[in-house]
Amino acid sequence: MVELFVLAAAAPGAEAAEEGGSFLVTPDIGLMIWTLLVFFLSMLLLRKLAFPRIAAALDQRQKAIEDSIDHAERVRVEADQLIAEYRQRLTDARAQADEIVARARKTAEQNEADAMVQARAKHDELMEQTRHEIQIETQRALQQIRQEVADMTVLATQKVTRKTLDANDQRRLVEEALGELDFAALSASTRGGAH
Repeated sequence: MVELFVLAAAAPGAEAAEEGGSFLVTPDIGLMIWTLLVFFLSMLLLRKLAFPRIAAALDQRQKAIEDSIDHAERVRVEADQLIAEYRQRLTDARAQADEIVARARKTAEQNEADAMVQARAKHDELMEQTRHEIQIETQRALQQIRQEVADMTVLATQKVTRKTLDANDQRRLVEEALGELDFAALSASTRGGAH
């Protein structure tokens, strides 16, 4: 249909071309009317058929771009939130790790102190037990020395006097001999050597 109008509009121009001039250079009212009529018909057809589709496609494209921008903004906000959450978790994890290390260090120090106290108590207990055993052995040794001194005194007295002593004489001689010995000094020097 448009082709028909173009041919009709070109017909008067063809006559002008035969006359020796260009139909486009010399305007003809008929050509102008047909040109305007074809232009308005083309505009009407474009407006009814093409422009709504173009506008719909542009609207759809604009909506898709806006949706993409909105989606990208939401993703960016969510990513920022996740990053902030991960940073907070990392900070919390570091704080917990520091707390665990501090508790472990404190427990180790406490265990070391407890071990030192136990070792000191065991050492003191062993020292006291050793002192007690030394005292018992010293008393036993002193008792044995007294017995040997008494036996030797009786024997020496019998040899010197050449007579047998009765029990009272033996006891008196032993007490005199033991009185001359300083067992307290001997006991103190033994204890002093044990320290």
